[in-house]
Amino acid sequence: MIGAVASLMAVGFLATAHSAQAADFEKCAGIAAAGKNDCGTPVSSCAGTAKQDRDAHAWVLVPKGTCEKIAGGKVTTDPMNKHGGGVAK
Repeated sequence: MIGAVASLMAVGFLATAHSAQAADFEKCAGIAAAGKNDCGTPVSSCAGTAKQDRDAHAWVLVPKGTCEKIAGGKVTTDPMNKHGGGVAK
């Protein structure tokens, strides 16, 4: 029983830590080098699949507030910008 409670507490702590970390970053599209994007887009399945430099859909995580300071950078909230992207399976 104590082990189960400890496991649940650990999962809760990790989820909270991940949320806090995610809040410190933003998805920045239009700046990734070919093959260096962080995850999926509407046209690719996941990390490392961008075919060209500065693809308008390919994104990388950057510290919050820095994306729009980078030439060509645009903060993206597109729901397709996640693991699996928009590519049909």
